[in-house]
Amino acid sequence: MPVFALIDSASYEFGAVEEGAIVEHSFRFRNDGEYPLIVNNISSSCGCTTPEWPKEPIGPKETSSIKVRFDTKHKSGPQVKTITVYANTEPAYAELRLKGIVNAAPKPEAAK
Repeated sequence: MPVFALIDSASYEFGAVEEGAIVEHSFRFRNDGEYPLIVNNISSSCGCTTPEWPKEPIGPKETSSIKVRFDTKHKSGPQVKTITVYANTEPAYAELRLKGIVNAAPKPEAAK
């Protein structure tokens, strides 16, 4: 079986950002199995989080990455976004997380 092995952590702490910022992170992984690893699909817990992943098989001992982009527009406060990676592995999925705090954009002052 192919083995989805993260090179870094399965969780990325982006700290505090201003509302409207785009947070990007690449999760690097390696196929520690003996057969090609195929990422079938990736889903995220929110439409504000967009994953990009390799469409070609990752051979044994090869590395690749999954790029995740989180748009903080209309988000504020503590955020945890879960990205589920489905592949031809056992178990058939792995979870990645983006965590951090989005500081609300200042509201325009009402006209007096």
